[in-house]
Amino acid sequence: MNWYPTRLPPQAGRQVLVTGANAGLGFFTSARLARAGAHVTLSGRSPERLAAAVAAIRTRMPRASVDTLVIDTASLESVRAGADWLLDRAPLDAVVLNAGMVHTPSERRESVDGNELVLATNVLGHFALLADVVPHLARGARVVSVGSLSTRLSSFRVDDLQLTRSYDSWRAYAQSKIAATSLGFELDRRLRRAATDAAEAVGAASVTPRVHSVVAHPGYAISGRTPRVPGVNQPPTADRFADALQAAWAQGKHRGAEAIVHAVTADDVEGGQFWGPQWMVKGAPRLATPTRTSRDARIGARVWAFAEDAVGRTFDVGGRS
Repeated sequence: MNWYPTRLPPQAGRQVLVTGANAGLGFFTSARLARAGAHVTLSGRSPERLAAAVAAIRTRMPRASVDTLVIDTASLESVRAGADWLLDRAPLDAVVLNAGMVHTPSERRESVDGNELVLATNVLGHFALLADVVPHLARGARVVSVGSLSTRLSSFRVDDLQLTRSYDSWRAYAQSKIAATSLGFELDRRLRRAATDAAEAVGAASVTPRVHSVVAHPGYAISGRTPRVPGVNQPPTADRFADALQAAWAQGKHRGAEAIVHAVTADDVEGGQFWGPQWMVKGAPRLATPTRTSRDARIGARVWAFAEDAVGRTFDVGGRS
């Protein structure tokens, strides 16, 4: 199988951060951007797994411009330390918010900060990271939140995001992805308002936000349909056989990464858009339709206020155009 299904526009000179980059969608997103010439910072919890991912990239691309950053998105202290490291470097041109728990615990657990663990890992850590780095992003930068088909398969209890009343592993994952998608669209709305306010303040006509917030989902992307990469993706033979039976409606994670990479690189991408595979579960990238819940501005504002309270800080994009 080919890691790189489609050609990308040249990315030389661009600085990109990918969270959860040591495996799966994050790894293939990082590898493809690096091959196109971007400098990619691969972020994850494990230094050893990040080193393996970098080694895998450099095996194919010895001159790839990559480095690593250890961030555990379930820990606000770890997120803040990672943000401080990023703020000492060149402004980022793109941030891909991919890190997350897919295999969620069967019983409710809490992060070191007292937040429900799946929500903390998949949503709150990224929210806190953006609160620090958005002012440091380059003009025209893109924030790409990784969504999921699970947002279509679950209700959303905006009044119980911590799942203190009722927890199950599926709801924990699905609610976290709905919340992440909702925040991605809410960030775009706030960036647009901030750009409009800044333009009016100086009498300018342009209201284009300096940062574009986009959501992309990978369809149904599974490990057994993904190229074998030593130290990164090594599903056992039995899993490959089982996943091959799903070929009609599934794709590898290298293919699932296409929508994410498109959201980072393509000229036809704008803030507030939702990209996914052509046939929903697989296929080339195309504009998709998000759920009404994730698009609802009132819900987005509530999730934003909740996230600010959960991470203990205000995330104000006002005045940054």
